[in-house]
Amino acid sequence: MTAASTDRLLLSAPAGALPGTWKLARGRAITLRPAMDGVLRVAHGRVWATTDGPHGRTPTDAGDHVLEVGRSMVIKAGQRVVIEAWNANGASYFAWDVLPAAAFVMRPRPTPALVLQPLADLRTAIGLGGRALGQLARGLAGLAWDRVRGGRRLPGRRPHGAAV
Repeated sequence: MTAASTDRLLLSAPAGALPGTWKLARGRAITLRPAMDGVLRVAHGRVWATTDGPHGRTPTDAGDHVLEVGRSMVIKAGQRVVIEAWNANGASYFAWDVLPAAAFVMRPRPTPALVLQPLADLRTAIGLGGRALGQLARGLAGLAWDRVRGGRRLPGRRPHGAAV
């Protein structure tokens, strides 16, 4: 089923065919002030939604919105919105769905632990890196000292061109 055929089906749907929606008669309005964040979705017809301000911070931040079938808008908890059925052919139907708590991303509150743990990890890494550098320097110095003292070769190695 295509989006266009779905829209036609919803536009022509009789009143009993839209379970889970609220009916708003033509020319009627209702005020919503939700206790939780949610989504207002239009299932049939068209609604005019007006939200409380402040408005105009961005070009898309107007107080008035016209929502048609399939369109939706997020309403914050405590935000007042007045919706009016704005459908010349009769009633409009809308749904109100609360956003699940998982939809909100909580940033961790800044605490000393957010700094202390990475600092401890960094201190450990620097200590291990310093130890590895010391062992490398000691090994290279030992090899250089052996070469200077007696020209001793590494075990299992032969000079280039030596007979087998």
